[in-house]
Amino acid sequence: MNQTAIVFGATGLVGKELVFELLEDQRFLKVKAVVRTSLPLSHSKLEQIVLKDYSDLESITSQLAADVYFCCIGTTIKKAGSQETFKKIDLNIPVKIAKLAEHLNVPVLIVISSLGATMATSNFYLRTKGEMEQNVRMNFNGNLKFMRPSLLLGHRAEFRLGERIAQILMKPLGTLMFGPLTKYKGINAWDVAKGMIKSIDLPNEKIFVESDEIHKLVNRRKFKLPKEHEIIRIH
Repeated sequence: MNQTAIVFGATGLVGKELVFELLEDQRFLKVKAVVRTSLPLSHSKLEQIVLKDYSDLESITSQLAADVYFCCIGTTIKKAGSQETFKKIDLNIPVKIAKLAEHLNVPVLIVISSLGATMATSNFYLRTKGEMEQNVRMNFNGNLKFMRPSLLLGHRAEFRLGERIAQILMKPLGTLMFGPLTKYKGINAWDVAKGMIKSIDLPNEKIFVESDEIHKLVNRRKFKLPKEHEIIRIH
């Protein structure tokens, strides 16, 4: 009941939801959010660590002791500007976090990957995610989980036309997806966040959590926020 969790990439679509969920979870006494810009959020359990550049991650090592690391790092090739920059973010940063977790003896590491991640593909995005998974596994020996969500549903700070169109189309199509197709249904960012927390209790040998498995995991039970803890959003 007195654990510390650290969220890397806490300003992203899933990262923000994850912070809210962790603040509501009574198992965690402290929640640290590593961010480039501060979240508009105040809570007695929350500590925000501003880090402009993840290449300087080692400079804040003394602040990163924890029981669980959550890696929500991710971007798009369009936003990154090039495939090279995309790999620096989606591949190199999670690996750097994995190495740090191993160095600091953090027992649990939960990383967001992607449905279809594999090195055996010509798709650059999915191949990069596959490389990330392989390299993280090589550098971290603790309880490791890769969450593999399908299309993320939710409101992003920045507008992504292609993603928005896909979200609109996915809602009616989702009702037609069952059986083996279930894992391709869109999934809400807050469900991924809840699934990340609940995946901690899965057996150590369960490393990959597919999108349909996240749905099942989330539907087991919900956490409740104790009345004495109030989330204050600063606008």
